[in-house]
Amino acid sequence: MSFSELMKKGPLFLDGGMGSLLQAQDLMPGEAPETWNLTHPEKITAIHRAYYEAGSHLVMANTFGVHPLRYPVEECEKMLRAAVDCVKAAREQAKAGQEKFIGLDMGPCGKLLKPLGTVEFEEAVGYYAQIVRMGAECGVDCIFIETMNDSQETRAALLAAKENCSLPVLVSNAYGSDGKLMTGGTPESMVAMLEGLGADAVGVNCSLGPETLTPIVERYLAAASVPVLMKPNAGLPEVKDGKTVYNVLPNAFSEQIASLVPKGLRIMGGCCGTTPDYIRTLKQAVGDSVPAVTKPERRTVISSRSQVIELGKDPVIIGERINPTGKKRLRQALQDGDMAYILNEAIAQEEHGAQVLDVNVGTPGIDEAEMLCRAVEELQAISDLPLQLDTADPAAMERALRLYNGKAMINSVNGKQEVMDAVFPLVKKYGGILVALTLDEAGIPPTAEGRLEIAERILAEAAKYGILPEEIVFDPLTMTVSADISAARVTLDALRMIRKKTGCGAVLGVSNVSFGLPAREVLGSIFLTMALQSGLSAAIMNPLSDAMIGAMISYRTLTERDANCMDYIRFADTLPAKVAQAAAPTAGAVKAAGGETGPQGLRRAVVKGLCKEAARLTREALDSGTEGLDLIQKEIIPALDEVGKGFEEKRIYLPQLMMSAEAAESAFAEVKARSAKTEKQENRCRVVVATVKGDVHDIGKNIVKLLLENYGFEVTDLGKDVPPEDVLAAVEKLHAPVCGLSALMTTTVPAMAETVDLLHEKAPWCRVMVGGAVLTEEFARGIHADGYGRDAMASVRLAESFAREGNA
Repeated sequence: MSFSELMKKGPLFLDGGMGSLLQAQDLMPGEAPETWNLTHPEKITAIHRAYYEAGSHLVMANTFGVHPLRYPVEECEKMLRAAVDCVKAAREQAKAGQEKFIGLDMGPCGKLLKPLGTVEFEEAVGYYAQIVRMGAECGVDCIFIETMNDSQETRAALLAAKENCSLPVLVSNAYGSDGKLMTGGTPESMVAMLEGLGADAVGVNCSLGPETLTPIVERYLAAASVPVLMKPNAGLPEVKDGKTVYNVLPNAFSEQIASLVPKGLRIMGGCCGTTPDYIRTLKQAVGDSVPAVTKPERRTVISSRSQVIELGKDPVIIGERINPTGKKRLRQALQDGDMAYILNEAIAQEEHGAQVLDVNVGTPGIDEAEMLCRAVEELQAISDLPLQLDTADPAAMERALRLYNGKAMINSVNGKQEVMDAVFPLVKKYGGILVALTLDEAGIPPTAEGRLEIAERILAEAAKYGILPEEIVFDPLTMTVSADISAARVTLDALRMIRKKTGCGAVLGVSNVSFGLPAREVLGSIFLTMALQSGLSAAIMNPLSDAMIGAMISYRTLTERDANCMDYIRFADTLPAKVAQAAAPTAGAVKAAGGETGPQGLRRAVVKGLCKEAARLTREALDSGTEGLDLIQKEIIPALDEVGKGFEEKRIYLPQLMMSAEAAESAFAEVKARSAKTEKQENRCRVVVATVKGDVHDIGKNIVKLLLENYGFEVTDLGKDVPPEDVLAAVEKLHAPVCGLSALMTTTVPAMAETVDLLHEKAPWCRVMVGGAVLTEEFARGIHADGYGRDAMASVRLAESFAREGNA
């Protein structure tokens, strides 16, 4: 049986941990496991052979840490080839039994991608492409992307794999106990994006034990149409007699995973702390169980990094205001490169109920592809809403689709053959929900029947590319009634026909119906209601219009979609008194967005992560005579506290936290530039931060540094892969009262313990806090750390408490 056949049928057994087994064979603290491919190939081969003989179908080459950001390309190639040779040797030596395959293991690069970090998206794709090509040349059977906690880096690795080999690609993400990735991704948003990009299997690994991961896997099983995999840790790490051990034994581990096979789990194995005994026991526990054949419900979904919107379940509001058609101020902003105006428009629409943002930057005199990519990148940094990428330029569309962090709406295609030839390949490659306009070379048909005929032709052509009907929504085109009084009737007739005949969703730009007429919101709101009654899935509309939002919310209330009328009541509370008292809906004043109404306040700019806006408002406040210290204490720090509280309560996630910190930093910079004597706030104390020896992943450490600095700490960053002696030297030189240590990999935890012990011995005044994906509070206590930072804000709170103790 081929690997692809076994993967689809299941159960397919993976291997288990590598690092913990190497530690048992004297891998030194901080020593990189991948170097043993060259220095101790016989030990690596023996571990691989043990997994094959325990029942693993797929054994991963020891390449998790092989990455061009860590090693020169030539060294990467040597270690990778040696790693694959070790697995091949193990396969030859292993006893006869089940099918035996080899996987190329690719882990995270250890850095955040822009705009949250320093690595360009295409740069990340290029790094992974090199690894993929090396692995494919060595003869691996599949690419296994694992332990990814950033959806955008996951996207980069998957694109690199699909573009540089024809092998099956399995993708596994590392979730927290809240069921979200570090950057806020959910099982549903990841499934939407990864299936759109062509992943052959998706699932979860690392972070947690099998019991805690089970609800996350069940969400994958409910959402995915491709095989689902599960590769948990052997529970949580603990320190006993100076050694790292895990608290879930093979039997409990195996029984929990085996219980998911009848629900459809097809691919299973272990991660940190697991051994060949775990795989052997797992295979016995599964026995003759056959994974259930699941048939996912036909759904039309789009996603951002953290949100999934289903079209057809409940009417969706697509904000229309980032489109220069008829908007002189927006056209000027695009020509000037004024991104602050565009970001304010996005935030205003989100605050007034938009669920998706249309993004159209087509304006004479600009590079549309460049501006669209910039808009997508910056919008996704400050908003979680999915985007509708709106362009007639296929080159601009491809560039934006490539870096879009989710599964986008693609606006648009139509019945013209040349347009279908250009757009359908993009949809097939990158995924997305395609908006299809019912027009062709002859123009827009004057009848509903003519528009239906085009829709059916578009569906037939899309099927040639493997694009399913649920991946298309039709726009039967709203024409203005001022030019043709029958225009609205024809559009609505076409909408009903298309919905009935094709089963596809429908979207309309409802505002077009009133073009050229006065009091446009009155006519538009009634047309919106009629379209909703006709089966409209999503409306491209102005969410800042009381009349339009009122029509949408009223429709939802009257069609039993608004429990206890709570959405309607909340909406009514926002209306002017004269509107709220009226018996019938009237056109409320259209609220202008940020750039049109002037400053919205420094605190809001920091909370929303608007860097340029925060800097501008700070300058204006300083020019008007406001003291810098007052701005810091009354606006900037309260804004950071608001965002920090939201992060702690799981209402916002890392991207928003970091963008708010960046906005605060831009405001602080303006205050500091105005007066050399002005500090961000009263300096609390010095803090030394470092990623411990052997670990090159500094994402967590960098985030902690940024937040600590914004809260007034003087931070010395020693970087990554820092020996214990260097940490001590910095603490002694600065007499720093606080030190923060980070580690991502299990194999580097002993180096963290060694550093903590050294600091306590030689610098007893220094309080040591630790954090990282592989740590727990119990583990932190076990290595005698003074505190455990489960995330960046928790680390700030710890530093604050240590600073108070020092000043007591």
